[in-house]
Amino acid sequence: MKKTKFLILRFSSIGDIVLTTPVARCLKLQYPNAEVHFATKKQFRVLLENNPYIDKILLLEKSLNEFIKDLQSEDYDYIIDLHNNLRTSIIKFKLPAKSFSFDKLNFKKWLLVNLKINQMPDIHIVDRYLKTVESLGVKNDNRGLDYFIPEKDNILLENTKPFVAYAIGGQHFTKKLPTHKIIEICKNIDSNIILLGGKEDFEIGEQIQKNIGDKVINACGKYNLNQSASLLQQANYVISHDTGLMHIAAALKKSIISIWGNTVPSFGMYPYLTKYQIIENNDISCRPCSKIGFKKCPKGHFKCMEDLEVNDLKI
Repeated sequence: MKKTKFLILRFSSIGDIVLTTPVARCLKLQYPNAEVHFATKKQFRVLLENNPYIDKILLLEKSLNEFIKDLQSEDYDYIIDLHNNLRTSIIKFKLPAKSFSFDKLNFKKWLLVNLKINQMPDIHIVDRYLKTVESLGVKNDNRGLDYFIPEKDNILLENTKPFVAYAIGGQHFTKKLPTHKIIEICKNIDSNIILLGGKEDFEIGEQIQKNIGDKVINACGKYNLNQSASLLQQANYVISHDTGLMHIAAALKKSIISIWGNTVPSFGMYPYLTKYQIIENNDISCRPCSKIGFKKCPKGHFKCMEDLEVNDLKI
C-alpha cells in the first residue's frame, strides 16, 4: 500500500518543537501507512533525530528557495503547519500538497498583552496543535510529550545523593529569576542541587554555588542538550523557568515547579500531562507584558519576579 507522506513544519525553538511531538506520534500511529517528515532548523535537529515516530528530518540550512526545491522533490500528500508564519506560508504556496495550519490566536494574544483582556481558550497548546490534524481522524492519545535520549548521552552520576535539578536559564531576561532569588530558593532545599543551563548561564551558576556551597553542582554549559535531559530524568523533581528544559522535563514525566515572570500560563504553554506547580505573581497589573520576553523589564521594577514568594516551594 502506498505511503501517505506528511510534512510537519516547525522551525523553532526548543520548547515549541518538543510541544509538537504528540502530533508526529499520533499521525504515525493512527493514520494508515503514514510517513512523517519534519522540517526545522539545523540547531534543533537534536530534539528530533532519536524520535522513532519521525521518518525523516529536513533541515533549513540554505536559502528558502533551495529548501523548497528539496521539499518539492518529496511529493508530499499533506503539510501540517505548526509554525504558521511568512516562511511556512511561502512553503505551502510553493508545494501542491493539501495543508492544515495551526491557529496561533495572535489577536487574542495581543488583547491579553496590550489590554489585559483574556480571551485565550482554556486549552493547552498541545491540544490546539492536535486540533490541526483532527479532520484527518487523528486524536490525542494522552501520552504526553516525547523526548528520546540516546544511550551515548546518558549521564551516570557516581556517588551522587538524590538531587533536585534547577534549570536556571531562559531565552529572555524577563523569564528568569534574579540570581538572589534563585539563591533564596536553593537555601531552602534540603537535598543536593544540579544547576542546568547553557554556557551563558555558567557565571550565574558559579555565583549560586559560591553562595550555597557544596550541595550545589554547577552543570551549566558542561553538557549537551541530551545529557542535560539525562540529568533531568534522574532528578527527584525539577525547578524551571518558562523555558525549553521545562518542556523536556514534562516529556520525561518529571514533577515540575514552574516559575513564571513576564509571560503567563494562559498562553497555554505550561507543563503538559505531568505533575506541576505554577509559581507566578498575580498581584501586579502589568503581566503579561509580552508573549515572549524582553532583555529588561519595560517598567524598570521587575516586580513579576522580584516580588515572588519563593521561601517554601514544594511539589
